[in-house]
Amino acid sequence: MTLSRLLLGALGVAAAAFGVAPLLTETRTGTVTQLVVWAAGAVVLHDGVLVPLVLAAGLLLTRGRLRGVWRAALLTLGTVTLVALPALLRPGRPANPSVLPLDYPMGLAAVAAAVVAGAAVAAGRRLWLTRRERQS
Repeated sequence: MTLSRLLLGALGVAAAAFGVAPLLTETRTGTVTQLVVWAAGAVVLHDGVLVPLVLAAGLLLTRGRLRGVWRAALLTLGTVTLVALPALLRPGRPANPSVLPLDYPMGLAAVAAAVVAGAAVAAGRRLWLTRRERQS
């Protein structure tokens, strides 16, 4: 293992500890338990539902060199959608308007457009490089 990997790993562990410490010390007792249950549910949904759907869709959508690009885009879109679901499905307006102050459907649409555009650019680049290699 290289020194850079060790340093990056240590930096990641420090960042995780920096984020978890206030969660454990500054939140109500039941909140941490609810968060752990929510995170476990997210892992189950991701690995048990989202990933198989993305892999199946990627298999059906395209063959060859572009499969990975579109699978990555679908996985990103699925993950972002799962994270955004609580804000999107919350019924009505909250009593405190600062709780959910943004237009979350528009934000999700903007992220989806950016992911699809990025995937299209990556797919176009891959096709261009493939054609260039064949001409050489």
